Parts: sequence; C-alpha cells; structure tokens
Amino acid sequence: MSSSNNKTRSFAHPAEEEFARILDFYGIEWVYEPKTFPLEYDSEGNVIEAFTPDFYLPQQDLYIELTTLKSHLATHKNRKLRRIKELYPDINIKLYKRREMNNLMVKFGLARENAARSEAAEE
Repeated sequence: MSSSNNKTRSFAHPAEEEFARILDFYGIEWVYEPKTFPLEYDSEGNVIEAFTPDFYLPQQDLYIELTTLKSHLATHKNRKLRRIKELYPDINIKLYKRREMNNLMVKFGLARENAARSEAAEE
C-alpha cells in the first residue's frame, strides 16, 4: 500500500508516521512493512527468526528500517540487518538510527510537532 492513505494507517511507532510524512512531502512512493525476510529456521524448516523492514521505496528499490533505540540497545537490530545482507545480498536496505531520525525531524520542522504529540499521548 502506498502513501496515499497514511492518515488511516496504524504505524508501530510515531517515528514511522513522521518518516511517512517526509516521504509524502517529497512525493516519494512507499510501502509500509511489505515483506518479511526469514533469517533462521529450525531443524524442521519452520521460520524461527524473521525481519520486516519498516518501509520499501519501490522507485529506489530500497528497504528502510528505523530505530529510535539507544545505540547500546540497537545491537539486536544491527545483527538482524547484517544477517539480511548475508542471506539476501541483492536486497538494498538502510538503517536510520535514533540520531539520524532526530536530524530528519529537526530538518523538516517535525521535532516540535512530534514532541507535542508525545506529551499529549502521555496525558
């Protein structure tokens, strides 16, 4: 599904919604969580670990994963991304970390708006 209906879409994290708004602003086509990549199987061939990137940008053939976790907590996600690159070398994937997300929010004037939304959600 593309950007045209992100108002009704339920995102897993507010940062994903903000990222979708940036993509929409620039007219970049995107799909939210379009594919899950199996990473590990048990002895019977059942998937026991998988990874679903947050966005796919079809025109760029690029998957985007966002993380707002602090660096020391993002180790697990980084390991999964390395595993994707090992198992699926033709897949283009980019991780935007907390600092990069914050920089995007500031650059596009969304930092204040996001902070206000977070405060309202806590009340």
